[in-house]
Amino acid sequence: MKSQMVGRDLLTLMDFSKEEVEYFLDTAAELKRKRRMGEPHEYLKGKTLAMIFDKQSTRTRISFQAGVAQLEGQSFYMRPDELQLARGEPIKDTARVIDRYCDGLFIRTSSQETVEDFARYMENPVINACTNLTHPCQALADMLTIREKKGAFKGLKLAYAGDVWNVCQSLMVAGPMLGMDVYVARPEGYEPDEHILKFAQAKAKETGTKLVVTHDLDEAVTGADVIYANTWHSMGKQDIEKRLKDFAPFQINEGVLAKAKGDVIFMHCGPAFHGEEMTDEVIDGPHSAVWDEAENRMHTQKAVLSLVIA
Repeated sequence: MKSQMVGRDLLTLMDFSKEEVEYFLDTAAELKRKRRMGEPHEYLKGKTLAMIFDKQSTRTRISFQAGVAQLEGQSFYMRPDELQLARGEPIKDTARVIDRYCDGLFIRTSSQETVEDFARYMENPVINACTNLTHPCQALADMLTIREKKGAFKGLKLAYAGDVWNVCQSLMVAGPMLGMDVYVARPEGYEPDEHILKFAQAKAKETGTKLVVTHDLDEAVTGADVIYANTWHSMGKQDIEKRLKDFAPFQINEGVLAKAKGDVIFMHCGPAFHGEEMTDEVIDGPHSAVWDEAENRMHTQKAVLSLVIA
């Protein structure tokens, strides 16, 4: 599958236009249809993808590897402690070597700068499979899920409650870009990245949408079409007890859900901590789109891979 995106890196959705993001979603929807109908879609046949994950992963690793296999490509996982990076080899040297062997790299790591360094020294595409700053692949899956459930983005209100980190910051970019209002509810002292906030605010102004960062959960969820919960203590965070106390008023339960629209959908990127950011009745209830959302990680990532790998 050839496109104008061949050779592009996916480091953050801020690097892409609304039309390009919609093209990712359209392609994902078509690949999902092909998968369900048993139609061949061997767009990565003969291609080899490298994976570097220095964080624990369930959805991201499995969805990438399954997706590459369904596209008839090959992928292999490299533990950072097994690479020469662990002995001090510079990223630029590792990147240049991977570039000679593989048709692309997807990487899950803490630092956005690490992903950008790999992209700087590789000719083949580098895909951000999650950093502390951004999670573009998750945001694409979320947007596909919302479009499937709601039909369109314009006029929708998404309420987010959880750690103000990579997923939140990617939703702050994708939502206004596609025409949704995004409300982020969080305790005092938990603020989004300033650069991403400014970009998202400018995008909201450009598209005539609202981007609201508030301490008031009721303000965020009232009349919402989508309620999105996330963990209160993202991977690597140390102050767990303080976070449990600070975020406790922001739990999504049936009472909170009742303040949204009657056809609200509930979303969560996972892993979910039951009884913390949401109750069992919510994540396992009739409004939950969590498992469709998890499946869509694979379809949107297949779309990205099929469009950027030459």
